[in-house]
Amino acid sequence: MDLERLLKPKRVAVVGVSTSKENHPANVIFKKLMLRYPVEVHGVNPRGGEVQGWPLYESLSSLPVVPDMVIIATQASLVPKIMEECIRLKAGGALVMGGGFAEIGNTDLQNRILSIAEEADFPFLGPNCLGIFAPGRIDTLFLPGERMQQPPQGGVAIVSQSGALLVDLLVKFANRGIGVSQGISIGNKAMIREISLLNYLAADPDTYVIVFYVEGFSENEGAKFIAAARQCKKPVVVMKSGKSEEGTRAVSSHTASIAGDYRVFSEVLAQHGIVEAKNENELLAYSEVLSVYPRNIRGNVGIITISGGHGAVATDFLAARGMSVPQISPEVHKRIKNRLSPSVKDIAILNNPVDLTGSAVDEDFIVSYDEMTHAPEFDALLMLVLPYSPGLSVDLGAKVSNPSRKRVKPLVAYIPHVEKYQIFIEGFELNRVPVSDSIEGAVMMLDGMRRYRSWF
Repeated sequence: MDLERLLKPKRVAVVGVSTSKENHPANVIFKKLMLRYPVEVHGVNPRGGEVQGWPLYESLSSLPVVPDMVIIATQASLVPKIMEECIRLKAGGALVMGGGFAEIGNTDLQNRILSIAEEADFPFLGPNCLGIFAPGRIDTLFLPGERMQQPPQGGVAIVSQSGALLVDLLVKFANRGIGVSQGISIGNKAMIREISLLNYLAADPDTYVIVFYVEGFSENEGAKFIAAARQCKKPVVVMKSGKSEEGTRAVSSHTASIAGDYRVFSEVLAQHGIVEAKNENELLAYSEVLSVYPRNIRGNVGIITISGGHGAVATDFLAARGMSVPQISPEVHKRIKNRLSPSVKDIAILNNPVDLTGSAVDEDFIVSYDEMTHAPEFDALLMLVLPYSPGLSVDLGAKVSNPSRKRVKPLVAYIPHVEKYQIFIEGFELNRVPVSDSIEGAVMMLDGMRRYRSWF
């Protein structure tokens, strides 16, 4: 099953565009694609007509081109006929947006469109889904563009059974500045399911981390998914709902999924080094750090701070997640002290955490980082930056993480995400150092690397 034309279309047809209902989902998508995205778009309405001066075609067969993607935004009963026309035209694939299928018990109709598609090896997303979003390339979410904060282009792909949750995650990624290669809503996933998308995204050159929001699998599908994820050379992050009895019922009423035994699924994910996110905060943290550092760490962390209290809090968070804070060796201790500025040389506490005190300047952070990143007792470093300290400049992040300074081990940072401190944050992030707005969030990032295991 070839998904390339469907997921990276150049020519799109939107079936169901209305001449009278401006806010119909098909109209929202049609106008958004027409005005904002670099794809060739054609609207289809059986009665023809026009929308804001753009002509509508009476059928797919009357289009001047063969579409790569056909967006079907009509009532459910019309979908089989439209899908048969897609197949006759050799379209690349379809996106079945509307509901009215297995999620409400109408399994016969869903099985009918599945049978039509399978016989022709014709890929389709849905039904009961929002389709795809790729920054700067395409957006089939039936939301006005101005109502959604969009993430930048980046390396994280998100696959979600829930369209609304996908939108929510995209907004949260945007707020955190985490880049997305594409977001894919699969809804009832009648044909294109998680495993097919995992295999596609594993080979996608624009994707570095693959995130799944999963509600359930069919019988034996969960084991096959885990086997495929283990074979993937990219980090895979999974967040699953249906963990409780009540959640299982909610899942089955939403997309007709089989939730399965969550506890067993969770344990098997961990055994195979597939990263499970228990909530959205973990999902964001794991996605961000693994897109920069797709590697495993043991979890021996060196902490650099100017506040003993912040260091103690970070130590507790690390211990709670099974990581350790080893003491600095006497040799490294001596080398750091010899290079510190006179203002802190005799007052800094050079254990672990390294507390440089409020008198520290940029060079003290740099010295500590340089020595600790080469120390064998650490496999990652956590920098707690308090930008209101008078000795620190806005260039600290750039000085520490500039590519000319060889980064031997992963570095993550904590900086309060206050607007006036954005320039501090950018100094790190522009040099690909992940930054969290909370100490716990920074520790989550480190935990994402600890949980990840590559078999290659």
